Amino acid sequence: MIYDIAIVGGGTAGCAAAYIAGKLGLKSIIIEKNIHLGGTITSGLVIPIMQSGENQINTDFYNDLVLELKAVNGQITYQGNQGWFNPELLKIVLDNMMSKVGVDILFNTMVTDVSIENKKINRLYLNNNLLSVCNDKLYCQNKMLSVYIDAKYVIDSTGNCEIGKFSNCEFLENHENIQPPSLRFIMENVNVKEFADWICLLDSNRDVTTSEYIGNQCHCSTAYTWDSAKKWALAPLFEDAVKNKVLKDTDRNYFQVFSIAGMSSAIAFNCPRIIDDIDFDDGISISNAIMSARAAILRLSNFCKLYLKGFENSYISNIADMLGVRASRRIKGKYVYTIEDLKSGKKFEHPVLISNYPVDVHSKDKNSSTLEVVKDYQLPIESLMSKDVDNLFVAGRCLSADAMAQGALRVQASCFSMGEGVAKYIKSII
Repeated sequence: MIYDIAIVGGGTAGCAAAYIAGKLGLKSIIIEKNIHLGGTITSGLVIPIMQSGENQINTDFYNDLVLELKAVNGQITYQGNQGWFNPELLKIVLDNMMSKVGVDILFNTMVTDVSIENKKINRLYLNNNLLSVCNDKLYCQNKMLSVYIDAKYVIDSTGNCEIGKFSNCEFLENHENIQPPSLRFIMENVNVKEFADWICLLDSNRDVTTSEYIGNQCHCSTAYTWDSAKKWALAPLFEDAVKNKVLKDTDRNYFQVFSIAGMSSAIAFNCPRIIDDIDFDDGISISNAIMSARAAILRLSNFCKLYLKGFENSYISNIADMLGVRASRRIKGKYVYTIEDLKSGKKFEHPVLISNYPVDVHSKDKNSSTLEVVKDYQLPIESLMSKDVDNLFVAGRCLSADAMAQGALRVQASCFSMGEGVAKYIKSII
């Protein structure tokens, strides 16, 4: 059997692509290195999904996901944003959604190589520790020395464009500093109502700090950075914690927290942001950065218990299984989308998404990050097509865009639309 589409990477973009492909009747398979789907939103604890405008397109997957999660009490709409999800229930919901539309899934599996003929990938070679036999869906060569699948089209949604790398595709140069990643975590046994009441009294800026009751659960959010362009209500507390050696100065570079749907005593953290110099092609460098981030998580948790009302009896309950990577390898596609395209709102014949999410480029240096509000912009399908391999598409942060434009397009809602848009486009040409 030959699959219509093989999706490599079962994260936000990959799940959307697979689900829509299945709904459209295409025989599809997800190849996922972890043992569950969701990527950043499950393994990475990147919650909630940020709003990306009122005129989005290719939102069928997102809307179905909201309904499925709501049915198991894993979703709320907070401050007008329907993307507040429970990351653990999401793992189960994604399994069910793929089953409903007939998508095959290979967990614990990585692509180790590809075969290319006439500028097309015709075979993906796999390494899977769970595979011990072959069947009509997985083919074997050389007495089980290699396992592979064949597909008409391949979608690289690995985030780091691993299939593009195997295929010797050209990549865009990156002369700018790489955005620092984060390692998120969750604390539980928090008195969320006490914290929400206290933080709202401390901070009157409702662009930063919010609170709302939904059903019988109190929800809230707040933030702080070491940038001096904005007055932060939490600044004196962080400064005192550094003075008293509860925190290192670098621990206060970025701090953001959110409540979680269906978890009444839990708070999710969008930090620490890792500002160490990381070589993303060096495993030791990445590993050292992860260990450094976990040490920072312990310090931040102690800070919360000492300085934030409602956290006195809290504890770390979950640390993300993957880094929240904001920028990495980007393919050179049939069209390279630029920041000028984005800011001008350039229109395209075949857009895969419409968004107004800001240009959001993080920096490891003080007062150097970019957060620029923009109007609606479109992304063309050609920015998700490899220029070197005719049947290879990408979806997610590895798209064909310059670094500043990618800073706006990398967010989850846009990744959903990219994956869905690619699946619909393949259906139209298959």
